[in-house]
Amino acid sequence: MSTEYTDVPTPEDEAAIRRLVADASAYQSDVARLPPLHTADATVVNFGGRRVVGREALEAAMRQALASSLAEVTTTVEVESIRLIRPDVAVVASVKHVHDGRSAEGDGEGATPLPASSGRLTYVLVRQEGAGTAGDWLISAAQTTPILG
Repeated sequence: MSTEYTDVPTPEDEAAIRRLVADASAYQSDVARLPPLHTADATVVNFGGRRVVGREALEAAMRQALASSLAEVTTTVEVESIRLIRPDVAVVASVKHVHDGRSAEGDGEGATPLPASSGRLTYVLVRQEGAGTAGDWLISAAQTTPILG
């Protein structure tokens, strides 16, 4: 028996996925709200190449970053495409724009320059019924690669 499948999300799934990405961007400095948008075993590789595995490790990494001058670095995300791998797995290709609000003189130490002002952000999202997020989609993996030059 053959089942017709398309890699294009339904309008409802696309809206829910875009809402999840927007929420992740909006909550980037909110330790209480960002980690729950991720699966318990999520893997996140940040702009600087640091890999964090698991929701609890993500929360700890966020607390550490927000207690430093990195709290002044914010981002905005622009979704370029959404593709379903399966009906319950989506890949989101986007561009992350980085806004470095750190002062070079801040605490007497110069801020370490960021590798770039934008990056390619790829999300792998999974649908988990009852997750309580946009359309029950959660972030399973996120990778940001700086765009150099």
